[in-house]
Amino acid sequence: MTASSQSMAVALADAMRAEVTRTGAADPKVHGADWRLAVVDTVNAGGTVTTTDGIIAKRVQSYRGPLAGDVIVVSISGAGSWIALGRLASTANAWTTITLSGGWSPQANYYVPAYRINGDGTASLSGMGSMSGSLSSGTVVATLPAEARPAAQVRCAVQVAIGYFGVMTIATNGNITLGDFNPTLPGTGSKYAQFDVLSNYRLA
Repeated sequence: MTASSQSMAVALADAMRAEVTRTGAADPKVHGADWRLAVVDTVNAGGTVTTTDGIIAKRVQSYRGPLAGDVIVVSISGAGSWIALGRLASTANAWTTITLSGGWSPQANYYVPAYRINGDGTASLSGMGSMSGSLSSGTVVATLPAEARPAAQVRCAVQVAIGYFGVMTIATNGNITLGDFNPTLPGTGSKYAQFDVLSNYRLA
């Protein structure tokens, strides 16, 4: 074998090894099961999600309330099937302060109104707000960001003033309202928004 043909043989062997490596890296049947992080692009019918890089993965039962933008763990089997294991936890499931509507302010000696996204497809509210004067039914006391808005309205009975009751409702657009007062509220005195009553509600 001449030096030239030997060099060509070495180059050919190197090229074949590189191609085998590339093929193996792309074929789960070769490299086996694996996992990585992905971002949800769309939530599909049938219990699957599509990631921003085109992976369609079946959700495990514990991954509830999926949302576009979720950072999730996806895993691939040796046969090439993808599953979505669930979203990564946000920073210590931190509480995020809610901006109250004009005329409302956090009530002293109570938690500042805030929301938190839980890892099970639910969210929580906390704290109390207050105002003084006349309160009309349907008044918006705060508006939640998209990540904390339910897919359908949720509502709960609350005390809106001493001896007076009503209903707090979260609409799908994020508006938190007070209404259905019983008895009719007086036009003066302190009024309250008890966010703690919605300590756990569904997102989807």
